[in-house]
Amino acid sequence: MKVLFTGIQPTGELHIGNYFGAIKNWVRLQHQYETYVSIVDLHAITIPYEPSEMQNRILNLALNLYACGIDRENTTLFVQSEVPGHADLTWIFNTVTPLGDLERMTQFKDKARQHRKNVNVGLFDYPVLQASDILLYKGEVVPVGEDQVQHIELTREIARRFNARFGNTFPECKEILTETPRIMGLDGESKMSKSKNNHIGLLDDKETLWKKISVAKTDPARIRRNDPGNPDICNIFSYHRLVTPEEERKEIAEGCRTAGIGCIDCKKRLVENMHRELGPIQERYNELLLEKDTIADILESNNEHCREVAKSTILEVKEKMGLKPVWKI
Repeated sequence: MKVLFTGIQPTGELHIGNYFGAIKNWVRLQHQYETYVSIVDLHAITIPYEPSEMQNRILNLALNLYACGIDRENTTLFVQSEVPGHADLTWIFNTVTPLGDLERMTQFKDKARQHRKNVNVGLFDYPVLQASDILLYKGEVVPVGEDQVQHIELTREIARRFNARFGNTFPECKEILTETPRIMGLDGESKMSKSKNNHIGLLDDKETLWKKISVAKTDPARIRRNDPGNPDICNIFSYHRLVTPEEERKEIAEGCRTAGIGCIDCKKRLVENMHRELGPIQERYNELLLEKDTIADILESNNEHCREVAKSTILEVKEKMGLKPVWKI
């Protein structure tokens, strides 16, 4: 089987953008590949964070991922910083990566604008660490959104450069684009984000869903109940595309265009369908809360497995680079 690698930061509460934009796709793909899912805490520390919260965030993320359907038996879910090879390979890749390649990364420019007081070298070098994450396990496929394609292209280029200089070692990985378009926040103006407080949490109960969705932005041209609307530009209808069955969705769209259904009724039906999708995840999450120690043990076992895989790759790399001692000690 080909190797699939993906990662997610332990930055706090997951939202439906994380789930529909990435995790649901991982669950679908995980049995088609030898799958590694990394909790990428080394990436998370490139922006300000609270150290006392990090370990709880890591464990809580693992619970969420298993609740969403990541298979604890067949998918290797592990913690990035517990495998030293990630940092080791990053430094090695730094020596074959031109500065200009990193300066062209659009995500660095975006993050630098968001964190003007903390534009650190780690933030700049983020894509090289990402390349190391993937290639440490000889990853061949990487499920990503469109905003990450540039990083996957860089990963391929790093693999090519290393292979050309030191011998064939790493595969040229390919991206698998998610079928779900970028999910906008409840404000309808920017990508869904907890930091912008425009998100629907994966663990939001029905009452919380209604509180958030009831005041969310809809078609700005539809001011009165009897005004016809346009579901194609309505942010609420974009959420219906995620959770509402096709026939009901067509009915809602037609009702919107003819003013046969009001925005409040549309939102109420969205809450019902959203809860139907998220409810089972929340039930599994609550069950897993009683198994925290077991989940922690699984993570540690997976960390150990990944350390062994990483060790093999690093030894191969060092030997090809002339860094592995050949004399007897």
